[in-house]
Amino acid sequence: MLKTFTSALRDFSHLFFPHNCLGCGTDVLDNDAVLCLQCFSNLPVTGFMQQPNNPVEKIFYGRISVQSAGSAFYFTKESVIQNLMVELKYRGNKHAGNYIGRLLGMQLAETTRFDTVDVIVPLPLNAKKEKKRGYNQAQVIAEGIQAEWNKPILNNSVARKLFTNTQTQKGRIERWQNMQDVFEVKDSEALEGRHILLVDDVVTTGASLEACAAPILQVPGTILSIATVAYTIL
Repeated sequence: MLKTFTSALRDFSHLFFPHNCLGCGTDVLDNDAVLCLQCFSNLPVTGFMQQPNNPVEKIFYGRISVQSAGSAFYFTKESVIQNLMVELKYRGNKHAGNYIGRLLGMQLAETTRFDTVDVIVPLPLNAKKEKKRGYNQAQVIAEGIQAEWNKPILNNSVARKLFTNTQTQKGRIERWQNMQDVFEVKDSEALEGRHILLVDDVVTTGASLEACAAPILQVPGTILSIATVAYTIL
């Protein structure tokens, strides 16, 4: 009887407060769920977190010194992962960002490859862009990671000093040129001698992450690893 009443109450509440899966749009899901069971089970897991020399690590070969790197999921157009990214970056849905951060955090917690990480550094967003959006999406993801993998977050140790246009429509060389001298370390003492996990939403060419990593690695004693929610195949 109670189960029937609870089900009826949920159906009634959905009439006035729709709650839909961010993957396929169905309303057949728990009230606190982001994805339905089918979309969750179809997430394109990469397995990179457990795999040395994976495609994300190979992006940075010969460019910067990275101890470990990986992405939780593959990114493709018109996919569940793209829907979640759009919700986070363009529709103000921080809940979606926290959710994908938690999924990334679970994968980090399940592997030993990132065990020596001391702190998480979200890839900084330019102050003007962050003010317009209201938050830094990488920071929201980092907070989701922290909920599953208990590591401190440093939000102000590195800054993006220059405003850059979106990288989406740029090629590999243009992306790299667009990111030159964009980042700076603001608090070297907070980074010195520590293993830093640099976090972002998606990695494609790695230009933004490389540009941010370069000044971090100039701080004495730093070790760098990288984790993103998704990996784009060019």
